[in-house]
Amino acid sequence: MQSLSRASILEAVLFAAGLPLSVPKLSEIIEAPEWEVQEALTQLEHILSERGSGIFLRRSAGGYQLVTHPNAFPWVKKLSETVQPTLSASAMETLSIIAYKQPITKQEVEHIRGVRAERSIGRLLELELICEMGRKQVVGRPILYGTTDLFLRAFGLDQIDDLPALPNMDDVKDTLDDDQLRLFEEMRAAVDAIEYNDVNADAGAEGPNASMASHDIKD
Repeated sequence: MQSLSRASILEAVLFAAGLPLSVPKLSEIIEAPEWEVQEALTQLEHILSERGSGIFLRRSAGGYQLVTHPNAFPWVKKLSETVQPTLSASAMETLSIIAYKQPITKQEVEHIRGVRAERSIGRLLELELICEMGRKQVVGRPILYGTTDLFLRAFGLDQIDDLPALPNMDDVKDTLDDDQLRLFEEMRAAVDAIEYNDVNADAGAEGPNASMASHDIKD
């Protein structure tokens, strides 16, 4: 039997996993020190790049994942006749608020948006883009929501700390597929709407109805 290099073994493991795997997890699976795993991952990345592979290694959700090259997306997309689920404008705005303000309660989301959010939050939970993160220690102990690893993968992010510096479309268009670019564009529009509402709320708080406008949910 032909022996395989560590890079080839990692390629097989990541291909079979489908989801991102961390260096510690890969180290456990292939029974090698983490520093060797890291070296092998770097080698695998170079191998895939040099041979012009339709697969590339991406750091995602705190781990590594093999994904199809963005340039191959038009052909890969033809594999499925199923239309991918899309988010409504209200759901995208709710997701943006949760992503940037997490952990956050439904009441706080509704305070920012100015409308009820049950349906949007329910849809985001159904798609596993958000999850319950515990309860806020205030009267009524409302549920706190935050984003999931699936959210990170959907937006091509490694960790949530990457989110505040939302990349420019020109910087990411060569590394994300069409669906991810669409999500970024929708999120940017939603974030712009959030910032506009925040500015208006602050302006309103300085007016004659300041006592009502400043009635916010306290931590």
